[in-house]
Amino acid sequence: MNDKALRLGTRRSRLAMAQSGQVAEAVSRVTGRPVELVEITTYGDVSREALAQIGGTGVFVTALRDALLKGEVDFAVHSLKDLPTTQPDELVVAAVPAREDPRDVIVARDALKLTDLPSGARIGTGSPRRMAQLNAYARSHGLDIATVPIRGNVDTRIGYVRSGELDAVVLAAAGLNRIGRGDEVTDFLSVDTVLPAPGQGALAIECTAGNADLVAALAELDDPFTRIAVTAERSLLAALEAGCSAPVGALADLLADGQIVKEMRLRGVVGTTDGTRMVQLSTTGPVPETHDRATALGRELAAEMLAQGAAGLMGERAH
Repeated sequence: MNDKALRLGTRRSRLAMAQSGQVAEAVSRVTGRPVELVEITTYGDVSREALAQIGGTGVFVTALRDALLKGEVDFAVHSLKDLPTTQPDELVVAAVPAREDPRDVIVARDALKLTDLPSGARIGTGSPRRMAQLNAYARSHGLDIATVPIRGNVDTRIGYVRSGELDAVVLAAAGLNRIGRGDEVTDFLSVDTVLPAPGQGALAIECTAGNADLVAALAELDDPFTRIAVTAERSLLAALEAGCSAPVGALADLLADGQIVKEMRLRGVVGTTDGTRMVQLSTTGPVPETHDRATALGRELAAEMLAQGAAGLMGERAH
């Protein structure tokens, strides 16, 4: 058996290192080979500009993919929501493991929930998607809040709250859980309030398409429903011609009767960042049995959203 260490390309952030470490352990189990982490700095890690300004799409991914194509690493782990919706022919997403909690959460001062925040409260987020939905929720529920654009890692963002500069910040539940800081959450945002980013909470394990043995080994870590769900969500994103930083939310989830899965529901939302205009639709049907059917489902819902004016709410669209 080949006992040479596999090289896993990962971003340097605490979250990336934590989730890559978890994947490394799983890959070691299925391959019987040690896995070493290779830290790679991406443009999104060093730029201090807002994601919408630097393009959003691929800024956390390109350097990792370049390392794969150059043979500097054997496989890479991405947060799936950061992956562009177009897949290079030379690379393959060999596995999408079971998804973590896809919801967004609030970390607020004094353990406050969203609806308990005082008048004039300042909520930090770097996501146009979160801004759009939070502002829409505030308008419809009479909340006086202001969303404030921020960048930075988890420590930096929560630091704004601890210092009193902000009243709250919005983060992904999955990220906090993976670095062992889930106990700092003060409020879980219902997906009826803020629909997550397409693919949020899921990871993508990517390698070169020509490495058949590794592709087959990594496939053992694939979770079929997570793969189908994120395929539908990302298909919707692609059909809207929207990038990773566009104000688009999508979530596919199972509808079950007891222990019996009956259907899958796909929801999508697009809105202006001030929350004044929103297009939010959903479709429910049999759980797609193939990648192609999941892709078609996303395209169909996107077509309905575009027919209702979604394109005009996203700013500059990706091409």
